Amino acid sequence: MADVMAPEEVAQRHTAMLSTMRMQRIQDFIFHKVTMAFAASVLLVLVGIIISLIYGAAPAFAEFGPAFITTVEWDPVNDKYGALIAITGTLATSFIALLVAFPVSFGIALFLTEICPVWLRRPMGTAVELLAGVPSIIYGMWGLFVFAPIFADHVQPLLKSTLGPLPIIGPLFSGPMMGIGILTAGLILAIMIIPFIASVMRDVFEIVPAVLKESAYGLGCTKWEVVRKIVLPYTKTGVVGGVMLGLGRALGETMAVTFVIGNANKLSWSMFAAGNSISSTLANEFAEAESVLHVSSLFALALILFAITFIVLSAAKLMLAGMSRKEGVK
Repeated sequence: MADVMAPEEVAQRHTAMLSTMRMQRIQDFIFHKVTMAFAASVLLVLVGIIISLIYGAAPAFAEFGPAFITTVEWDPVNDKYGALIAITGTLATSFIALLVAFPVSFGIALFLTEICPVWLRRPMGTAVELLAGVPSIIYGMWGLFVFAPIFADHVQPLLKSTLGPLPIIGPLFSGPMMGIGILTAGLILAIMIIPFIASVMRDVFEIVPAVLKESAYGLGCTKWEVVRKIVLPYTKTGVVGGVMLGLGRALGETMAVTFVIGNANKLSWSMFAAGNSISSTLANEFAEAESVLHVSSLFALALILFAITFIVLSAAKLMLAGMSRKEGVK
């Protein structure tokens, strides 16, 4: 027969169990509150940044109004400021960077996951990841002292002679061939963001279940068909996330762009011409800004850059949500 516990022993075990449960509830409560505080701290920092930017930009918007966004003039001497040049430079360089970086990153990720020999996959993957850790100022110095002279002597003349005479896109490839400018800044940005996008794409391509690809190969699909019909549909969310990560890096990049964009407050149809971006304007002028309106205009540029980034990321989220809804309908 099983031993029968004494009432005192039962009471002791019951008390110990209640004490343990009470301690677990306290630990769970503390863990919940601490993690919630960590999450809330990020939101508080974000709200603080937004409030500080709005407060700093208020004098500029009060003086110039919404026309600040569409005004070309940027004249610290006469205290007249407009953001259109910096906005145009930011969007143009980021678009060029994404246009160049996306197909290259896509090819790198596909090669590393689908084609590359196993013995070469790890070294090449590590090399791509190491490129992502190179400081931006190194890219800027390399772009100014190495890439720009080569670009001016060989690439720009070729582009001007072949694409310059064309009727519609010709003005984009005209103008002085100095090696620095909007196009150069966009290409340097592309080189910078390729490792980021390629690394994310490689990681998401590797999570595709092997059985799906093997089944497709068993049905006679080629590598391209497997990528197009299996890999991409399975990983499209991660691919878009990687692209947005690279675009966010391109929109906010400062030092590399400052080195090679030319830092000229003028608008031109030519991508060879020097220009400015929001980040390069902030880097060049914030330390030397003296008047209240000048400082406020720089804050306004920072607020506009924040808004552009927010709009781009929101558009990406909406696009992904729309793609998910279409999948549900199918």
